[in-house]
Amino acid sequence: MGLFDRIKRVVSANLNDLVNKAEDPEKMLEQSILEMQEDLVQLRQGVAQAIAAQKRTDKQYNDAQNEITKWQRNAQLALQKGDENLARQALERKKTYTETGTALKASLDQQNVQVETLKRNLIQLESKISEAKTKKEMLKARITTAKAQEQLQNMVSGMNTSSALAAFERMEEKVLLQEARAQSAAELAGADLETQFARLEAGSDVDDELAALKAQMTLGPASSANQPQLPPQQETTQPKANNDVVDSELESLRKQLDQM
Repeated sequence: MGLFDRIKRVVSANLNDLVNKAEDPEKMLEQSILEMQEDLVQLRQGVAQAIAAQKRTDKQYNDAQNEITKWQRNAQLALQKGDENLARQALERKKTYTETGTALKASLDQQNVQVETLKRNLIQLESKISEAKTKKEMLKARITTAKAQEQLQNMVSGMNTSSALAAFERMEEKVLLQEARAQSAAELAGADLETQFARLEAGSDVDDELAALKAQMTLGPASSANQPQLPPQQETTQPKANNDVVDSELESLRKQLDQM
């Protein structure tokens, strides 16, 4: 590929890109309708001119037919009067008009076909223009809708939805965490209260046992003091008796603790 061909292709591509960017659908639709209407005006003028030519040819053909008829009568009249030479001249004039009439008839037939074709084309163009106007309004409405959707999409795309959703999720996590903390605090408060009551119940049992033990220990020495004095030789056995009482109390205390 030569250098000039490459330059031509580059220039054409850039021009096509500029044209595509410069094309406004609404303006192009309006321009297309205007061009079609201009074509309609020209076609109407062409049809009018063709019809005028057809009428002129038709008049010429009718005039030629009249001349043929006239010179036919003149030839007959000359023969009636015995002037054969004059009759011959009249027939020659008739022949001329006959040839002219034949040519005019062929031209008139062609013109009739052309006029009918132009009329059909005119009707089709008028129908197309009417249809194009209807489509233009529909397309303009679709263009307006498309532009609105594009603007809305650009607005949505421009929004920082990812960061907004991330912030929303973070706030949701914080709320869940705060709720969990509140629930844990409530459970701990309830547990502490139950523990305190359990301690009170346990402390009451121990206090009762301690009071009973004190009462038993208080009763022990009092009962021994009320007993009569033993002879001196029996004093050596008294500490052993006291030890038996204490051991018995301790054993009773152990059993009570085991049953708790």
